[in-house]
Amino acid sequence: MNFQLIHTDTKTSARAGKITSDHGEILTPIFMPVGTVGSVKGLHLQHLTEDVKAQIILGNTYHLYLRPGLDVLENAGGLHRFNGWNKPILTDSGGYQVFSLEGTRKITEEGVIFSSHIDGSRHLFTPERVMDIQRTIGADIIMAFDECTPYPCEYDYAKKSMDMTHRWLDRCLAQFSQTEPKYGYSQSLFPIVQGSVYKDLRIASAEKIASCHCDGNAIGGLSVGEPIEMMYEMTELVCGILPKEKPRYLMGVGTPANILECIALGIDMFDCVMPTRNGRNGMLFTKNGILNMRNEKWKNDFSPIEEDGASIVDTLYSKAYLRHLFQAGEMLAPMIASLHNLAFYLWLVKEARNHIIAGDFLTWKTTMVEKISQRL
Repeated sequence: MNFQLIHTDTKTSARAGKITSDHGEILTPIFMPVGTVGSVKGLHLQHLTEDVKAQIILGNTYHLYLRPGLDVLENAGGLHRFNGWNKPILTDSGGYQVFSLEGTRKITEEGVIFSSHIDGSRHLFTPERVMDIQRTIGADIIMAFDECTPYPCEYDYAKKSMDMTHRWLDRCLAQFSQTEPKYGYSQSLFPIVQGSVYKDLRIASAEKIASCHCDGNAIGGLSVGEPIEMMYEMTELVCGILPKEKPRYLMGVGTPANILECIALGIDMFDCVMPTRNGRNGMLFTKNGILNMRNEKWKNDFSPIEEDGASIVDTLYSKAYLRHLFQAGEMLAPMIASLHNLAFYLWLVKEARNHIIAGDFLTWKTTMVEKISQRL
């Protein structure tokens, strides 16, 4: 994998770049639709490529390991061949899901023992095992195994967790270097900065991650309930330490406004379930603000969903019709909303890139954040 830094904004830390992988190019800043079990909920691949214009999608190691399982994925020739997506894929390590299973998992120095949410069966994730699992899944970018601490989190626990994450990272790097990709194309390992909301821990973790000289770096443990300004503060702090010549991935963030603000801080890659999860519940993100499509006010509004929207569904259907579909419990409703939201997110990061290159990103971002944050 190669990262080329094309342009850096003069008034912010925003960057326009290009990641080149064996499955194609990714123009940054980029948003990655979340395909937890190998599919982005409710969307065909044609939707993702032609309408959303996704360049990379995310899969989840925990869920794919449990179902369909490694044997099926290996027999298929990896996730790309299994789901038909021929562009880049990133897999997270499964750490967030495993650690969210509080009460059914046990953390030790060796790894994490957990119970499947599907059938209660017991499993062990170690750093070595997680590397092997992601080799089998076959993503282009794979993540180191880490502990994602909750918020709030006591300092002593955050430090203990960070130190263990760093020890696990050393084991991930060793296992990664001792194994080969399985399907004839290269894979890149991204380590993850942790440290909760404590500046000294974030600095120490960022310095450790930077010293590993991996193809890219990630920032985890944010967007877990901490105040937004604290998330921005930690992101800016870490971006000042992580190497400029490598892509920076902020995990699990966030709202459209969050994404624009974090692009300004130097982030290149994002993922979040918000566009699809919120879409399934009737929330639409648009260039002029946020719509709740279940509201009575749309009942007789026969105007397009979004007059100049990024998706074909925006002018194909009216607000009144989409509200009717939600009220009727029709499965088409969340499909339309998810498609709209993802197309909007990908349009937003593309526009951000265009304005970074044009040199007016800060002015555009300031105006856009205000517009897209209002409730309509």
